[in-house]
Amino acid sequence: MPTDRPMPPRPYWNHNVHYHRLVLDAVPAGCARALDIGCGDGFLVAELAGRVGEVTGVDRSAAMVRLARARGAGLPNAAFVEADVMTAEELRPGGYDFVSAVAVVHHIGFEAAARRMAGLLAPGGRLVIIGLANNRTPLDWCVSGAGLPAARLLARRHGGKSGPPGMPVEDSDMAWGEVRRAARDCLPGSRVRRHLLWRYSVVWDKPLV
Repeated sequence: MPTDRPMPPRPYWNHNVHYHRLVLDAVPAGCARALDIGCGDGFLVAELAGRVGEVTGVDRSAAMVRLARARGAGLPNAAFVEADVMTAEELRPGGYDFVSAVAVVHHIGFEAAARRMAGLLAPGGRLVIIGLANNRTPLDWCVSGAGLPAARLLARRHGGKSGPPGMPVEDSDMAWGEVRRAARDCLPGSRVRRHLLWRYSVVWDKPLV
């Protein structure tokens, strides 16, 4: 059962952390087991641990997993796995009620990542992806430009944009329209939204049958 532990204070802010709230608000009621893919330093796992019965973070970076285990040392319902999510045998197919991936799928490839994550979800489970895409069209550039004032205001409010040292960084090679088409093909019925701060969200509920 979900715990009632209060959410820990946020140690830093950046464009990915800004959308943690969206991820947390999407956690289904009564969620027993959650998986955070590309968990980094365990920031989101620590937040999820206050809402779900058990949460596992997986990351292929040994340095990030060390940071995550240090952050989660006082969380009895959080565990971390150092592995490539695409091949990790420790992860149970169909074993998770909720799967999240923040700024991860462009490191793997959207279609491959989406199919793997869908396989890890239990029937009726929910997947939430927060991702990045590239501008290709004039409209893309206009929408991205509109996010600049909000980004500057939020960074000033939070004392600047920061994050854990050593976090792997990579640009996406998919355009916004390509993300929508891939989500439609791989995750039928998913809800795709483009957000300020140059991120998109995909929310998908796995059918019961």
